[in-house]
Formats: sequence, C-alpha cells, structure tokens
Amino acid sequence: MKKKPNQFTQADRERAVRLVFEQRNDHPSMWATIESIAPMIGCVPQTLHDWVRKHEVEHGMRDGVTQAERDRLKALEREVKELRRANEILKLASAFFAQAELDRRFKS
Repeated sequence: MKKKPNQFTQADRERAVRLVFEQRNDHPSMWATIESIAPMIGCVPQTLHDWVRKHEVEHGMRDGVTQAERDRLKALEREVKELRRANEILKLASAFFAQAELDRRFKS
C-alpha cells in the first residue's frame, strides 16, 4: 500500500499552527479553535491538532521528544546495530582462528 502524498508544505503547517495560537483566545478551548480553523485550510481537526502538539513539543511548551532527538536516537540505534553485527563477525573470526591454531599445533 502506497503512502498518500503530503499535500501540505511545512510553510502551510506553520501558518496553520500560528493561526491556531493567534485565534486561541477567541474560542472556549484549544480544540474548538482547531475545529474552526481545520476546515478553512482543508484538513481534518485531528491532523491540525497533531501539528499543534508537535509545535508545542518542538518549542518546549509540552513534554515530549523533539524531531532532532528522534533523529539522533534513530542514528544511535542504527550505529548500535552495526556495532553488534561487527562484534558478532569478530567473535566468529576469533573462534575460527583459535580453532585453526589448535588444529595446527596438534598436526605438528
């Protein structure tokens, strides 16, 4: 199943989030603000809510993992995986050469 192409640019998202924060005081709740703005930009309220939450995390308004931290974590996990693979190869090579050395000693 192919992923649907993203119809909103990063600038569109930032503009929509900025609009939510600007109009926040005109509505009784954040969700009411989001519900009023989402149809204007052509998305569902949950999508706009996700963008607002991500913005709040990125700017320290809400607890969570920022995109930079997520990218760093992904890179570290990839590095750990590569190091474990290299370590396994070295263990196998070490065992192979140790066995070869033992075989050579007994044949002499």
